[in-house]
Amino acid sequence: MDYRQTLDYLFTQLPMFSREGISAYKKDLTNTIKLCEALGNPQEKFRCIHIGGTNGKGSTSHMLASILQTAGYKTGLYTSPHLRDFRERIRINGEMCNEDFVVEFTERIKPLIEELQPSFFEITVAMAFEYFYQQGVELAVIEVGLGGRLDSTNIITPELSIITNIGWDHMNMLGDSLDKIALEKAGIIKPGIPVVIGEATAANKKVFDQHAAEAGSQVSYAQEQRWISEWRHEHEQLVVTVASHNSEERMTYHIDLAGLYQKQNLLTVLESIPVLRSRDIFIDLQHVKEGLSKVKKLTGLHGRWEIIHHSPCIVLDVAHNEDGIRQVIKQLEISDYHHLHIVIGMVRDKETRNILSLLPSHARYYFTKANIPRALDTETLLLQASKFHLKGNTYDNVKTALQEALNHADSNDMILVCGSVFVVGEVNQHELKFS
Repeated sequence: MDYRQTLDYLFTQLPMFSREGISAYKKDLTNTIKLCEALGNPQEKFRCIHIGGTNGKGSTSHMLASILQTAGYKTGLYTSPHLRDFRERIRINGEMCNEDFVVEFTERIKPLIEELQPSFFEITVAMAFEYFYQQGVELAVIEVGLGGRLDSTNIITPELSIITNIGWDHMNMLGDSLDKIALEKAGIIKPGIPVVIGEATAANKKVFDQHAAEAGSQVSYAQEQRWISEWRHEHEQLVVTVASHNSEERMTYHIDLAGLYQKQNLLTVLESIPVLRSRDIFIDLQHVKEGLSKVKKLTGLHGRWEIIHHSPCIVLDVAHNEDGIRQVIKQLEISDYHHLHIVIGMVRDKETRNILSLLPSHARYYFTKANIPRALDTETLLLQASKFHLKGNTYDNVKTALQEALNHADSNDMILVCGSVFVVGEVNQHELKFS
C-alpha cells in the first residue's frame, strides 16, 4: 500500500470513534497492551507527560510541548483528533510524522490488526509510541483521547499527570454526573506520580484527593497557587499577568493563542513547571515565556479562537460541548463586531439542546454538517435551534455554509465557525471567494 491506500485502510477498515461514535469505543486497554507488547513496549522507552480533562487538554498539551521544545528537549506530541492531516496527531518538535513510517508501521502490524480487530484510536496510540521511540524522543506530551481510566493512552507511566477540568461531555460513555466523569478522568492518576489539577470544584476535588491519596501521589491545584491579576489582547496575542497567592510576585506572559479561555490553561501549565523541575526536567523562566509566545509556530496548533481573515473577521474554534461554548460566548462578549454570523455543525451524540440554549439569538446562523457519519442532520439541527429562537438556513457542506456567510457579511462583521472539530477541520480558507 502507498500512503493514501494506508490511510484509506485505517479510516475505513477500523472502528473510528470520530466517525462512528460510541460503537467504535473500546472500553478496556487489552488491545493497546497487546499491540504495544508486540512492539516491545515502546512507551516504556521515553519519558512522558499525560494530559486529560474535558476542555483545554489540547491547548495545554501544545503549550507544554512548545515550552519543552524551547528548553531543548526532543519533544513528541500525541493529540487527537486531527483537523486536516492524519499526521497532525503524531509530531516531534512540531513536525508531523513521516508518511513512510505510517505505511511501514501499518504493514508491519497488519496481521495483528486482523487478529485483534482494534479500533482506529488503539492503532494510532501504538503508532505514536513506536514513532517516538524510533526517533529518540526525550519527552513526549500525550493527550488523553476520551475519559482517562479506559483510554488507550493510559498504559503509560508518566513523569506527571495533568487533569485540566471536569465538564459535561461524552456522558453516554463517562457517566451522567460530574462526579462520575471526574472518576473516569482521575483514572490517569498513577501510583507515586504527581498530578496537577487545573480547575476543581469542592465535589470533584474530593474525588481527586481520594485517588491521589490511594495512589500515594502528590496533588496540586493550579487555582490555589496563582491567579490572573490582569490581561489584555495585543496584536492577536493574549497578554496575561499572573500573581501568586504565596508572594507579591507578578509575571507577565505573551501567548500566541488569543482565546480568553487560555488564561486557565496558562495557570495549569505554570503549576506543572515546578513539578517537572522536581522530576529533573530543566525548564527556566525564559523557556516558559518564549515557548508560550510561539505555541502555534512551534507545535502547529490550530482551531482555538483562530482568526484566519480580517474584514470580515473569520474565527475558527473547535468548541463542541457546553463548557467550551460558554467560553466562546464570553469571548464574543468582549469582541468588537457589527453583525455576527455563526456557521455551526454538530455530531449526533452531543447534548445539542444544552449547547444551542447558550448561543446568542441575535446572530445569523448557517447550519451545516461535516462529512462524517456521526454528523447531526442539518434539518434536525435547524429544528432544535429554532426552539431557542436561533434563525438561519441549512447548507449541505461546510464550504457552502461558510461561503454563504461570507457573501452576507460586511467588512466589520464577524463570522464564527464552531460546534465540531470536524466542521472546523473542513474549512479551507484558500477556497473562499472574497468580494
